[in-house]
Amino acid sequence: MSDVVGKLWGFCNTLRHDGMNYGSYIEQLTYLLFLKMADEKGLAVPEGYDWNSLTSKSGTELLEHYQQMLPKLGKEGGLLGSIFASAISQFREPINLKKLITMIDSEEDDWSSLDVDLKAEAYEGLLQKYAAEQKGAGQYFTPREAIRAVCRVMRPDIRESKEFTVHDPACGTGGFLIGAYEWMLLQTKEGAQLSPKERERLRTKTYSGGEIVLETKRLALMNLYLHEIEADLFFGDSLSDGPHAARRFDCVLTNPPFGTKGAGEVPNREDFTVTTSNKQLNFMQHVVHVLKNGGRAAMVMPDNVLFEGGAGKNIRQLLMEDCDLHTILRLPIGTFSPYSPGVKANILFFRKGLPTKEVWVYDLRTNIEKVTKRHPLTASYFEDFEKVYGDDPNGHPKGGRQETERFRRFSREDIVERGENLDIFWLRDESLESGDLPDPETIVSEIRTHLQTAQDALDELSVLLENGRVNRNETQ
Repeated sequence: MSDVVGKLWGFCNTLRHDGMNYGSYIEQLTYLLFLKMADEKGLAVPEGYDWNSLTSKSGTELLEHYQQMLPKLGKEGGLLGSIFASAISQFREPINLKKLITMIDSEEDDWSSLDVDLKAEAYEGLLQKYAAEQKGAGQYFTPREAIRAVCRVMRPDIRESKEFTVHDPACGTGGFLIGAYEWMLLQTKEGAQLSPKERERLRTKTYSGGEIVLETKRLALMNLYLHEIEADLFFGDSLSDGPHAARRFDCVLTNPPFGTKGAGEVPNREDFTVTTSNKQLNFMQHVVHVLKNGGRAAMVMPDNVLFEGGAGKNIRQLLMEDCDLHTILRLPIGTFSPYSPGVKANILFFRKGLPTKEVWVYDLRTNIEKVTKRHPLTASYFEDFEKVYGDDPNGHPKGGRQETERFRRFSREDIVERGENLDIFWLRDESLESGDLPDPETIVSEIRTHLQTAQDALDELSVLLENGRVNRNETQ
């Protein structure tokens, strides 16, 4: 498997001399892989614009044909049109295009000989390398071991109801949707324990998502297609108003983008109780809104969302009034390395429809070995958390939960006394007691968190001033 990924990725170095960056390469590769898969699966493609039309040409004729076929395919309906929407060729030299087509088409170069599962795995491997190599691309790729751990405790089981749905409003390359699908296959012996109608529903009517970047939506569609999933992906801002905001879902699994990109804008949403430009807080409002009553969610959130004042405090209060925020998992330092190093994050687990009575916090950060390239995130990191979480996806296992050194219960009254601050920790950091300074990456992470908090506060103040809700003299 690594050989296939290595060959396809290694060719990127050649294309960089053709003026193509990592992102453009993955995009062009996606067009070609889709046409190859369509040829193998018998998917209808307009005559003269299919895979064979590429393999039969070379030189300038091939390059010109490729340049003409992309906009043609983008005008088609369904998945074909979605994959090729606004597609443009990035190739300058026809020899490089021919080499890539030959590499994909050749049995000797492995891609054609791979079965469906391995092709999906290979594409995931390419996306992972893209996220690691391209600055900023990590926001579209959540570590797969974290996704699998979330799915194991959330149990997104379509047998709960005949209309069970799973949604990710910030789906990136589709990791959470694929993770939920693969979890379901594991529970049913690859679908063998499902009826034909259930298998069809699982594959075509269960999963949906939103993605604001067209190129990333394209990668998600291809990733899902290789996993044989037909998902309903909305292209646009999930925080904006529109028909997508009127839908309701049984299970939401999501990792909204971190940072300040896109901040400073207040969504035009009448259903948002708190007005803020903080996009993480707005995603929290959005998820609560689109959950069905009784629906459950798992959200990755940065540390500052747990303790920010102003709008942050108000939204945390509303969350705990409208939902049972039963569990918070403090993730290890470096969880998102090498995709987004330095990010300190948590996963919030909640159920809509009942107020929060108590919050259980699992500290998987203090005195835990930092995640690095040499010490990657593995399933073993989450084993104890999954055990104490229990067998109920809503956080109320039979027999109740038991406190441990890393797993503590905090009543709603405890949290009120803390000023609604959910950034809770109690373990003594052994690295601080040793007298040694934290490593540079940890220091940078702390600075980043405080800067993000300050930026959010300034953005919120700006919104209040624009809306006339703060006297300008009070800020002087």
